[in-house]
Amino acid sequence: MKTIFVQFKCRPGKAYAVADALVQGVEEISEVYSTSGQFDLIAKFYLGDDRDLGHFVTEQLQVIDGVTDTFTTVAFKAFGRG
Repeated sequence: MKTIFVQFKCRPGKAYAVADALVQGVEEISEVYSTSGQFDLIAKFYLGDDRDLGHFVTEQLQVIDGVTDTFTTVAFKAFGRG
C-alpha cells in the first residue's frame, strides 16, 4: 500500500467544493483538510501497490472542477506512539 499526500490550489471560492468532490468521488481518500499558505487543501490517499501514481493524480485529481494546481508527496514510513 502506498500513502500519498496531495496539496491542492483551487480557484477562488472553490476549495470547499473541491474538498466535497474529493470526499464524495475518490474512493482512495483517507482525509482532507483546508490549509493556510500556498495551497488551499491537503488530502491523504492510500493506493494499492499496483496503482500508477501519475495516472491517479492526473486523471482523477487534477481534473476535478476548481483545481488549478497540485503538489504530491509520497510517504515512506509512518511513525506513531504505539
